[in-house]
Amino acid sequence: MTRILLLAPTGQVGWELLRCTQTLGNVIAVGRHTNPTLDLANPDSIRQMVRDVQPHIIVNAAAYTAVDKAEQESELAYVINGTAPGILAEEARRLSALLVHYSTDYVFDGTHQQPYTEQNNVNPVSAYGASKLAGEQAIQSIGGHYLILRTAWVYGRRGNNFLLTIQRLAKEREELRIVADQFGAPTWSRTIAEATTHILSQLVSPLYQADLDSLSGIYHLTCGGQTTWYDFTKAILKYGEQQPQILPITTAEYPTPAKRPVYSVLANTKLIDTFGITLPAWERALELCME
Repeated sequence: MTRILLLAPTGQVGWELLRCTQTLGNVIAVGRHTNPTLDLANPDSIRQMVRDVQPHIIVNAAAYTAVDKAEQESELAYVINGTAPGILAEEARRLSALLVHYSTDYVFDGTHQQPYTEQNNVNPVSAYGASKLAGEQAIQSIGGHYLILRTAWVYGRRGNNFLLTIQRLAKEREELRIVADQFGAPTWSRTIAEATTHILSQLVSPLYQADLDSLSGIYHLTCGGQTTWYDFTKAILKYGEQQPQILPITTAEYPTPAKRPVYSVLANTKLIDTFGITLPAWERALELCME
């Protein structure tokens, strides 16, 4: 039976993955709050866990995701987002296992005027984005079998994310001032998990005869379409009882410690062409999430 080592099963993507991947084999889920625990800041802990489990597939849903805090904790962000994925890649290659790792739209600088492809130049403008790029580069330099799945604007019904923040603020305030000049594609954590499971189901199927050498690489994986934080907020509040006034503001009017890419829409063409997977439009995914 296929053994899958899932890291961070209590995070918003990991929680969904734990439920979706059960059909693929024996899922061993480890993280900070599991028994045994896994500390991604401890290289020896990572190596020992992988060697104990001897997985066929490693799915790394763990990350340092506090974008603004990373400006002050860049060293920790680099350890978790940059060093740890490299160690996982080393251990996966030693076992001839497949590593699935999640990255972010924040590896781009946001100066593009059309959706970014996997071939576009990376140029992160924050410590968080730089740390995630370091993880990508570590995995690529080590080689072996890997899938780096870049996603964006992730939200869900658990964890810390934009959806839950807006729902909370709608109960507390009569007016919300929301940035209206940043563009991206909100992506539900469950759609990420379902798409990942669909990919893996093809790779573990004897009918697919997957060539992992040729399939290894970076893939963009987001919901379809694009929107702004302001319009995303309006869409979220359609499903709520509280209806505060929403005012559009510019990025300059809402300064944050970390700079965000103004435009970070990702093109999913490679994912569609390679695995035949098309994620729903962001509006439809939000509708399903709210149901």
